Parts: sequence; structure tokens; C-alpha cells
Amino acid sequence: MIDLGKIDDIVNRLSESLPPGVTRLREDLEKQFRSVLNAAFEKMELVTREEFDIQKSVLQKTELKLKQLEQQLEVLDGKK
Repeated sequence: MIDLGKIDDIVNRLSESLPPGVTRLREDLEKQFRSVLNAAFEKMELVTREEFDIQKSVLQKTELKLKQLEQQLEVLDGKK
């Protein structure tokens, strides 16, 4: 899930980039920006950096264990 603080940051940057003549519309535009960004990020099914790092760590441990098991298998096959 995307960090809502990130969405707020993007919305603020978009709002700040608006020309001075549309300041009256800023609040409505911010709501629209937020809605569009939330919908887009939900469709992408993004994961947090923390979730990514956890899965990366699990994968690294699994690869290490697989290498160890392959070496053990080679040793056992060599004894036959």
C-alpha cells in the first residue's frame, strides 16, 4: 500500500505548480488530484519499501539454503 504522506506530497507539489489565476480552484483540484492518484496507485498494487525489503531478505535466505542443499546433494551423490 502506498504511503498517504507521499500522495499528499505529490498533491501539494501539483497544487504549487498551478498558475496564480487558479488559486480559487486549488482546493477542488487538490481533492481531484488526491482521488486520481489514490485510484492509480491502488490499480498498481504497489508494496511498501519495508515489504519489499522483507521479501528480498526471505529470498536471499532461501537462495543460500538452496545452495547449501545442492552442495549436500553433490556430496551424497559422490558417495554412491
